Amino acid sequence: MSMMASSRILPLALLLSVLSVAQARLPSQTIIRLPSQQHEAAGQAENEVPVVGTRWAVLVAGSKEYYNYRHQADICHAYQILSKGGLRDENIVVFMYDDIANHPENPRPGVIINHPQGGDVYNGVPKDYTGEEVNVNNFLAVLLGNKTALSGGSGKVVDSGPNDHIFVFYSDHGGPGVIGMPTKPYVYANDLVDTLKKKHAAGSYKSLVFYLEACDAGSMFEGILPDDIGVYAITASGADEGSWPTYCPGGYPSIPPEYDTCLGDFFSIAWMEDSDVNNLRTESLEEQYNAVKKRVAIGSHVMQYGSLDLNVEPLFTYIGSNSANDNTTFVEDNSVSSFSRASNQRDADLIYFWQKYRKSTEDSPEKNDARKQLLEIMEHRSHLDNSMELIGNLLFGSSKGPIILKATREAGVPLVDDWSCLKSTVCAFESHCGSLAQYGMKHMLSFANICNTGIHPKEDEGMIEGQEHLKSYITSYYKSLFGAPEENSFSMDESQASDIPQVSDEENCFLTASYTEEEVKKAVFQMEHNKAPGPDGFPAEFYQKF
Repeated sequence: MSMMASSRILPLALLLSVLSVAQARLPSQTIIRLPSQQHEAAGQAENEVPVVGTRWAVLVAGSKEYYNYRHQADICHAYQILSKGGLRDENIVVFMYDDIANHPENPRPGVIINHPQGGDVYNGVPKDYTGEEVNVNNFLAVLLGNKTALSGGSGKVVDSGPNDHIFVFYSDHGGPGVIGMPTKPYVYANDLVDTLKKKHAAGSYKSLVFYLEACDAGSMFEGILPDDIGVYAITASGADEGSWPTYCPGGYPSIPPEYDTCLGDFFSIAWMEDSDVNNLRTESLEEQYNAVKKRVAIGSHVMQYGSLDLNVEPLFTYIGSNSANDNTTFVEDNSVSSFSRASNQRDADLIYFWQKYRKSTEDSPEKNDARKQLLEIMEHRSHLDNSMELIGNLLFGSSKGPIILKATREAGVPLVDDWSCLKSTVCAFESHCGSLAQYGMKHMLSFANICNTGIHPKEDEGMIEGQEHLKSYITSYYKSLFGAPEENSFSMDESQASDIPQVSDEENCFLTASYTEEEVKKAVFQMEHNKAPGPDGFPAEFYQKF
């Protein structure tokens, strides 16, 4: 080796030694990198946000049955986003009943889609908790990282530490103060928030983001989620309004004709399609919240709760980012289409059975079965609505009952003062009157109001005691409601008929004219939706919906 070459190598060796010493003196940190970036240890993209700790995610589809296809589709889509974002399966916990992909009525066996032109989102999704394992006990145990409280499943929990970040996405039906599960009991708001408080007290996370898709979703956090435990929640709807499915039969954009059920939900589709196309290293939680709120405004009001100061953080902190979007610049309307308003979440089962009824051959067994199922659903709805109306009238009187049961509290106040009262009241109702099911969860507001006011006797009639007195009161109530009118002494003196103004020929022509379609529609929509059905067996609600 020449002297010239040696003179060049020596300074280089000294420089490398200095750099290695300097690097050894840097504070040690665990930085999460995407798998595609592991070979780039010598450098880092300018826009990459260092994240200390581990990302964890819990994905929950809280329903079952094929007509609830969209909830599992939402969860599977979310998994694909997290997986492309760099989260490992060992840090993602998935709850799904798993009865959709291979359901006999799925037109694409083994495949789940979440967009009319979308690909399969089911492939590769881990099945940590399926079937009866999808329950409130396992869900809360997973959040707490409590393996000993689990029953079945993979045993995977959120075993997080003080520097870790947690993302929770829950898609299902809901009602005031509750979200559903495929098996009873429901997830009550106070139990969920208490679990988050315990997780915080244990010092087992740095920050947690919770996305909730359900009717009345805001009631799960309204007035009870603290703003100082590092939890930021975004909900599909306010505390007293429905959320909405999308990509439904007959909606826009149209879905493949072989599907009879909705493929997704407004809120869920909005945040996930935003995440699909944007650089999540630079897009903040607040930017996504605003973009989703704008897109979903046609259906409900997207809300945020808890530690709002967290919304300045990039989404990358919680769900990673697809490296294919690294050069994308965030724009609120970035490559996401608007969609038409569909039916309320609670009516999605009606859409499904109506599609089956409409598409079946006349007088076929399939058409008769679909009609039977439609009528059973509507009968159950009428039973629930009428039962609640009767309870309100019995407790508070016919004039005050409807007002008290439907009253809503001001913003920032929890749904109910005594959660144990709400749970026991719901339990008592279901034991005597049957399951609330996804439609009946809307009556949680009525049960909460009963607890908030106390069960007071009617001021004008006193307390009703004993089975016979109760039976007598109910009989009297319905006789007065539906019975013949009391006799009266009014009579008409026909000799005075000439003094009564007569109908003119023009007026007679108007009165005897055939009813227009608009007049029939107006009359139908003025009818109570859950009253006695017509000669064809369908109540007014059927024609109001379809």
